[in-house]
Amino acid sequence: MSNELHQDIVGCLPHLRAFALLLCRDRALADDLVQEAALRALSHRHQFRAGTNFKAWIMTILRNSYFSEMRRRKRASRLQGQELWGATAASGGQEERLAMRDLDRALGTLPEVQREALVLVGADGFSYEDAAGIAECAVGTMKSRVSRARFQLERLMEGRAAMARLEAAH
Repeated sequence: MSNELHQDIVGCLPHLRAFALLLCRDRALADDLVQEAALRALSHRHQFRAGTNFKAWIMTILRNSYFSEMRRRKRASRLQGQELWGATAASGGQEERLAMRDLDRALGTLPEVQREALVLVGADGFSYEDAAGIAECAVGTMKSRVSRARFQLERLMEGRAAMARLEAAH
């Protein structure tokens, strides 16, 4: 089982990293979260039930690690009296890069639960049932979150496109 577990973890690394990046929007923290999820999966391998969805199990570990880190940072910022998060965006000269930046910014404006739902279902390809299990909510709630996130994201992206057209016209 140990070699199979290692292969399963390695196979999930790209999905874990993408999920972590979309959750926290910080590359260094995302890498830390992926490492933490892999270590926890290895150290808690006895808790994984064979025949169940390994990817959903390890994504849940990553998600829980993310929320633990956010709670820790929130406590730390209250103690230090300073904001720990800064909005950073890489500028790019190519149109595709600008579009991705706009999408990233729009994703960042979504409520955390909607962003998470959209990433799980839309980007990672989880079923609503598996995504609901990871997010620890009802399937109907997951469907609602995804629907609202898609609608909001579409509105935001249309608004950005309209603004870009106006700016280009002037």
